Amino acid sequence: MLQTAETWLRHPTVAKMISFGVIGVANAVIDFGVFSIAYQVLKTFLTSAFAIADGVLDIPLALANVIAWMVAVSCSYVMNTMITFRAESGRVLRWKDYSVFAASGLLGMITNTATLLLLSKVMPVYAAKICAIFTAFVVNFAMSHFVVFRTKPRA
Repeated sequence: MLQTAETWLRHPTVAKMISFGVIGVANAVIDFGVFSIAYQVLKTFLTSAFAIADGVLDIPLALANVIAWMVAVSCSYVMNTMITFRAESGRVLRWKDYSVFAASGLLGMITNTATLLLLSKVMPVYAAKICAIFTAFVVNFAMSHFVVFRTKPRA
C-alpha cells in the first residue's frame, strides 16, 4: 500500500493537485474571510436599497462573493505561479498570465456564486459558502491545469 502511495505522489499531476489543494485551502480561508466581512458590511448598507430584488437575488450575498473571489483569485495566481506551476511559469508574474488565470477563474466564480445562491435557500449562508468553495475548486483546478498553465509544446 505504501508503495502505491509513493508511486501516486511521484506522478506530476497528482503532485500538482496536492499543491493546488494546499494553496486552495489557504485561498479558501482568504475567500471565506473576505466574504464574511464584505457580506456583513454589504448586508447592513445595501439590503434596504435592494429590498425589491431581495426575494429574487440576494444582491449583498452575490456582491460579497464577487469581491471575495477577486481577492482570492489574485492570491491564488501568485501562489500557484510561484509553487504549483513554477516549471510552466518560470516563477514569473505576468499581467497577461494573470488576465488568463482570472478569466479562466470566472467559470469557477460563476460556479461558486450559483452554488452559494442556490444552497443559501436551503442551508445557512456560511455552510453554503463552504460548499460553494469546494465546487469551485474542481472547476478552477481543471482550468488551471488544462488551460492556464498547460505545458507548452516543444518547438
